[in-house]
Amino acid sequence: MFLTNSLTTPLRSWHAAYLLLGLSSAVLAQSTPPTPQVRKAPIMSRWEKQITAENAWREYPRPQLVRRQWQNLNGMWEYAITPKTAPAPTAFAGQILVPFCVESTVSKVNKPLSPDQRLWYRRNVTIPRDWNGQRVLLHFGAVDYECNLWVNGGLVGSHTGGSDAFSFDITNYLKDGQNQVLLGVTDPTSTDEQPRGKQLLNPNGIWYTPVSGIWQTVWMEPVPKVAHIEEVRLTPEVDSGRVRVDVSLNTTLDKPTTAIRITALDGNQTVATTIVREGRPAHLPISNPKLWSPDRPFLYDYRVELVTVTDPFAGRPNNQRMHRNEGERAAYAQATVTGNPTDVVTGYFAMRKIALGPGPVAQQPVLLLNNQFVFQNGPLDQGWWPGSLLTPPSDEAMTFEIDFLKKSGFNMLRKHIKVEPDRYYYLCDKLGILVWQDMPSGFLEGQNEWPGDQSEPVRRSKAKEQYELELRRMMNQLHSHPSIVTWVVQNEGWGQYENPRLAAWVKGMDPSRVVNAISGWNDRNAGDFYDIHTYEPEPKAPAPKSDRVVVIGEFGGIGWPVQGHLWNPDMRNWGYQTYHSADEVLKAYQKKYAKIIDYKQKQALSAAVYTQTTDVEGEVNGLLTYDREVIKIPVETLRQIHAPLFTK
Repeated sequence: MFLTNSLTTPLRSWHAAYLLLGLSSAVLAQSTPPTPQVRKAPIMSRWEKQITAENAWREYPRPQLVRRQWQNLNGMWEYAITPKTAPAPTAFAGQILVPFCVESTVSKVNKPLSPDQRLWYRRNVTIPRDWNGQRVLLHFGAVDYECNLWVNGGLVGSHTGGSDAFSFDITNYLKDGQNQVLLGVTDPTSTDEQPRGKQLLNPNGIWYTPVSGIWQTVWMEPVPKVAHIEEVRLTPEVDSGRVRVDVSLNTTLDKPTTAIRITALDGNQTVATTIVREGRPAHLPISNPKLWSPDRPFLYDYRVELVTVTDPFAGRPNNQRMHRNEGERAAYAQATVTGNPTDVVTGYFAMRKIALGPGPVAQQPVLLLNNQFVFQNGPLDQGWWPGSLLTPPSDEAMTFEIDFLKKSGFNMLRKHIKVEPDRYYYLCDKLGILVWQDMPSGFLEGQNEWPGDQSEPVRRSKAKEQYELELRRMMNQLHSHPSIVTWVVQNEGWGQYENPRLAAWVKGMDPSRVVNAISGWNDRNAGDFYDIHTYEPEPKAPAPKSDRVVVIGEFGGIGWPVQGHLWNPDMRNWGYQTYHSADEVLKAYQKKYAKIIDYKQKQALSAAVYTQTTDVEGEVNGLLTYDREVIKIPVETLRQIHAPLFTK
């Protein structure tokens, strides 16, 4: 996403404009870190206005791995901000509403956190009596960026990474009655090169208000004392009519009597079931599978149980046992379960395939969904909110947006430079919309690649290690969501490095999806996509590629500053092309989409990403205003404009 310097038409040289007004402003801010700037939201969505300590994110936070018992810890916590080098405070400044970041208006704090400060959270928790005899896990949906946890004064552990979920086993630190939980957080924001997406200490242009501290649900759950199911990874294999299920425990028991029973269900009806020895992959046959698509987002349910079985090879010496082969698999599939399961989790999966294949134009591959060419039409979706910033206000708010997009004739969205809470992807799975998932970028001054560069910048080893660690975590944690069909490894030149290697690495980790190595700017002949960004009044077409699909990863950017719905009415609210009436906006939109339709029909364009779902702070390129109150082009009109993209 890049910035132009015109109120009505883009500059002829958008590269120069971007260098001048986009990344260059960010780089300047990074070289001499300013005092962080935070605004009180002058506008808020209807859902943000409804947030209270009692209703803030009460839903179960992990829909693909559900246990019956859990305790939500969202609500009011004590907070304090101290120098980074100071000890833990004894007095706290007030209360903060978790899970909203300290900079947000709805957190009730609305204060900045500088890189040389530490943000502290404190609250008391009581463990339910019926959890006795089990281990207790404390979960954080996401904390930006580095944190340390103490329970009752004991240091439990630490975590680094701003977008991924993590947990601590706090059992050994607990006592009867009330227990004190203390979390200390630091966040370098744009003074370091960690993955952070669009956050900048001095927000301007395409860069937004920083997000620090807890920004997703905090919760606890009990798990069995000895061993519990930690991960269930589901991969549909449509062509062979089965789903692969990899179940991981928190430890390896390595007993022949420890097994995993897996059941797939269609409603209350069992579709398939099997038993495998612990630590083995499983395959469940799904006869006549109901394939998931945006038009029919069918979800199967699953149940995974940790069970004890009679040893299928009892009495045989070790050299007569079968290990990790078809004989072992067949023997355990018929094993006898004894007693009750020691752990049970439930969730869902879908049968869906995404791949490249031949299309309507010879020698130009296209994106295939379930072996059919389906054009992917979606918006750039940044997921920012005026009052809650990176944290969506509620399930209802997220549902509204996805429903709006579907009714408007979009079947895809590009989740841009952000990882959402797990429930967001659950709603995409349930409602049926394809997702291109970006990896949040990060870089320091001089580490961003400019358009036209022939080589990539040198990055520090520790920064690459952290980037790749967080990329792996994102892919692992989101793997089972059928809506996610594409991993976008890097965006434009924002910290781009070793792009071909990373694209191959991502494809190797997840061959079940397609890989967009670099969206926009400097293509390195890697991945499954050739992706251009084109913000001209009439979008340009990507050159044909015989070995990759061609897509327009960003276009559009039609700006309309709607008075009464602006983040800051006193500033220049910009668009790539900015207009001031509904009629002008509609004509510009029709003009752009006429070219997209033409490219799809004549050049086998596979996908197009329109900028963007909503206005964001000073950007007014949204189909919706930032507060989600004004739809700039009627839903039915959007649907009619998009309709030719889905005809044969």
